[in-house]
Amino acid sequence: MDLAGADVTFAPAWLEASEGDRLLAHLLASLPWEVHRIRMFGRVVDSPRLSAWMGDEGAVYRYSGTRFVPHPWIPELLALRDRVAAACGVPFNSVLANLYRDGADRMGWHSDDEPELGAQPVIASVSLGAERTFRFRAKAGGEPTAIALTHGSLLTMAGDTQRLYKHELPPRKRVSDPRINLTFRHIA
Repeated sequence: MDLAGADVTFAPAWLEASEGDRLLAHLLASLPWEVHRIRMFGRVVDSPRLSAWMGDEGAVYRYSGTRFVPHPWIPELLALRDRVAAACGVPFNSVLANLYRDGADRMGWHSDDEPELGAQPVIASVSLGAERTFRFRAKAGGEPTAIALTHGSLLTMAGDTQRLYKHELPPRKRVSDPRINLTFRHIA
């Protein structure tokens, strides 16, 4: 993608559709989905999606005033983690799985810039299920840039992307099918 100063790559059909279908069905049924409580505008509220934090023991993540202790890896996500790590050339020790039940579920503007991710984190994001729009906006201002996250796609954000840009997954009224987003990370 053409975002000044950022390092973003996108592979729209990184997983074959049939593999993505199987993984989506399995994860919908087997992950320990929960409503995370997050701090927004000084208030603690329910997150507008379901989530599951998984990873190596000790890969504790602090986000929006909440401390997340990882659930143990399931074999399917451990195997996918290794494939994503090989594709990115980066080791990952955790994954945040987000379940967007339909187009009403969303993620507001933010950067993945928590201290435990390091100065130039690599975030590798695998999308499964309903296609959704993902947008970037420079912290310095300007118009957002959008990309359609397709079923089985891999989006990688590295370098100064988190320092220079925010990103969001806006609501989409016409989307009725679920989407799972798997964001692989390395917690220091």
